[in-house]
Amino acid sequence: MTLHLDLLRHGETELGGGLRGSLDDALTAKGWEQMRAAVVGQGPWDRLVSSPLQRCARFAEELGARLTVPVSLEKDLQELHFGAWEGQSAAALMETDAEALGLFWADPYGFTPPDGEPVSDFSDRVLGAISRLQQAYAGERVLLISHGGVMRLLLARARALPREQLLNVEVGHAGLFSLHVNADGVLKEGI
Repeated sequence: MTLHLDLLRHGETELGGGLRGSLDDALTAKGWEQMRAAVVGQGPWDRLVSSPLQRCARFAEELGARLTVPVSLEKDLQELHFGAWEGQSAAALMETDAEALGLFWADPYGFTPPDGEPVSDFSDRVLGAISRLQQAYAGERVLLISHGGVMRLLLARARALPREQLLNVEVGHAGLFSLHVNADGVLKEGI
């Protein structure tokens, strides 16, 4: 059976843009509004699965309580850890580490930020979590509340993009996308 997986990115965070990674920022009032607006008229969902970082988990808890559906936290759906780049904007990195940033943008699988998580490890972690969700919840519709990097990875895979194009996938704050995950783990975009 197929798992219907809706992907929701967190909204705007208190510490702003840049590479947030494993930093545990809270949502701003605007971020809460973005996420609440994104789910209006959507669903229904059988369950919610969220990254444990508060910018995702707090909204999942609120929505789960309102919809009376189960909520679980999945640590393997956290954002990529950017190492020494955590909390920095691309503009700031262009001034201090332009060459390395260019290498990362050109081939995120081929270049790892200093002290960061290799994208290949991140991919294995995220796809392992999706495989477990597919096995546990096949036949259900699940809302996955997560991060831009997680969603880019899944959407790039569903769109069969070359790995160098991973960071070209656009995922705005509170972006909502739908995927199907079949029994052999193949991801397809759409409802």
